[in-house]
Amino acid sequence: MLHIYHFSYGWLTPILSYIMSFTGSLLGLQCAARARSGEKRLLWLALAAVAIGGTGIWVMHFIAMLGFSIQGSAIRFDVPLTLFSAGTSIVVVGIGLLLVVTPHPRLSALLAGGAITGFGVAGMHYTGMYAMKSNATITYNTPLVVLSLVIAVVAATAALWFTVNVRGLLAAAGAALIMGVAVCGMHYTGMAAMQAHGGEHRGTPEGTDPLQLLAPLIVGISIVTMLLLISVSLTAIDHDLDLPPLRPVTVRPAGDDVAPPPVKFAPAQPHTDDPWGMARSDAAPLTDDAGTPYWPTTRPTPSRKR
Repeated sequence: MLHIYHFSYGWLTPILSYIMSFTGSLLGLQCAARARSGEKRLLWLALAAVAIGGTGIWVMHFIAMLGFSIQGSAIRFDVPLTLFSAGTSIVVVGIGLLLVVTPHPRLSALLAGGAITGFGVAGMHYTGMYAMKSNATITYNTPLVVLSLVIAVVAATAALWFTVNVRGLLAAAGAALIMGVAVCGMHYTGMAAMQAHGGEHRGTPEGTDPLQLLAPLIVGISIVTMLLLISVSLTAIDHDLDLPPLRPVTVRPAGDDVAPPPVKFAPAQPHTDDPWGMARSDAAPLTDDAGTPYWPTTRPTPSRKR
């Protein structure tokens, strides 16, 4: 059996993968919160699916894969299968969001969405692993594979629950931290199930070098995700600032009709070329007893007796 290295670059790849999982999850939760408001629901759900499925899961997976190596074996990636795994992750997350983020979410929808999304994410993981070509023979430990499936379903169900119940940026950040741990835990559990044996094939396998394929995709998606996160967060703050302050509503008993206070009018003034009194230096705005100005109606300021 060949030795497998999951941290070829030390803690760099696991830390970066967790940061991207957290960032994608946070952006997805922000978009899901917008979808709950009812405005452009499908657009915000699509953005949430791309953020969680694309950045939070797929980008995290392949950043971690950059630190993966097998003793004495070259690694290449099948480009179509790699891109297919990205599409799979986004689609299954989108299905889960459509089932759960509704005006009246139900427990049955949450469980169904969690199962669909969890098994779909696990399928993305193992599709991505199959896209990895090596001259070693790859096998899997069945109990660890089953454990990774369980973790994926539980993590997906928790993530969908967060998209419905989380309110506020701080709560979303806390939920995203938990989601990042769950996604990374599922990934490394699935990777621990892998076993490599010396194969009969020698030489470099067919495919694209991991850095040549993954580095541009990861950098591009990461930049777009960061910009979207900043934009969505800032627009959320603007939206909160634009909301009018809440005012208490006085409920009057039935039949208690209270007449509004009378409005005072200025005494009639003789006709002049300046009907608004703007040219008069002694003009003052008429106010009621509470001191509320009624402008531009004016009345003369009483003159002092000499």
